[in-house]
Amino acid sequence: MGNIVYYTTTILVLSVFVFIYLEKKFPYRKGLKLFREGFWVDLIWYTFVQSYFLQIIIFNWVLYPLRQHYLPNYNFVTDWPIVAQVLFFLVTHDLYIYWFHRWQHHSKILWKTHEAHHSNKEVDWLAGTRSHSVEILINQTIEYAPIILLGANPMVVPIKALIDAVWGMYIHSNINIKSGKLQYFINGPEMHQWHHADQREVFYSNYGTKFAIWDWMFGTAYLPDKKPLRFGLYYKFPRDYFLQHLYMFKKVDEDKLLENKAFKTYYELRPRIFKYFGLMKDDKGAVQEQEVLSEASPQLAEELK
Repeated sequence: MGNIVYYTTTILVLSVFVFIYLEKKFPYRKGLKLFREGFWVDLIWYTFVQSYFLQIIIFNWVLYPLRQHYLPNYNFVTDWPIVAQVLFFLVTHDLYIYWFHRWQHHSKILWKTHEAHHSNKEVDWLAGTRSHSVEILINQTIEYAPIILLGANPMVVPIKALIDAVWGMYIHSNINIKSGKLQYFINGPEMHQWHHADQREVFYSNYGTKFAIWDWMFGTAYLPDKKPLRFGLYYKFPRDYFLQHLYMFKKVDEDKLLENKAFKTYYELRPRIFKYFGLMKDDKGAVQEQEVLSEASPQLAEELK
């Protein structure tokens, strides 16, 4: 088990450098910087800190105790080849994600768990990591519960986690890919970049993650012969990790909070540290917001109140 985790981690790290290179070599949108707005929030808070603690909660506090103490041991897939097990859980989970994702965009309550994921104004290989912890707790518990409870080989968990991570980087990546008819079956940046666009026509489209076939089968595919004009939410959304989480329960005005000296000191600490070490050219990004509203924003805002 230790060896497979070592291999999957190595592949994941190498994949990051591959995506960074491809984004620079074949950009979907030219001029997107590596250290774009929100990069460090996504990398440090969502990728490292949040993922680490949620993994402990989901596996050590929920799934393994359920398997050991409360639920019978079903060995439904135990004798299957590992490849068959991985494919089975990839397809079944992806179908679930399609419908849950679609529900999030139609439900005022569930949208609150998902809006953080759409808050990036610039979408790249790292943008997909930004997801509210409540959303991750729901989806990854449901994702890995069958794997644990149906007696899958322990290697299935790290293998599927690697595929999820790499595919997540791929569909969000700023790479100009034309996959032709393959896009009817396998999802990629062509459709998912549109899903993150701040344009009314795609708010209820392109829900697929790994398999685009669900969108084409159920009538939610959108793939025009053009590129989006803008990305992110049509309304102001906090840039701070903790405020992004609080926003699910209580709408907060980040600009008003910055009038408080204590909060402003905390808020500007990270940009100042990064600036000191040369990782950020200035700290203006901490107190500026790109406010671009789509032409349909008033109507869409009314629907989601």
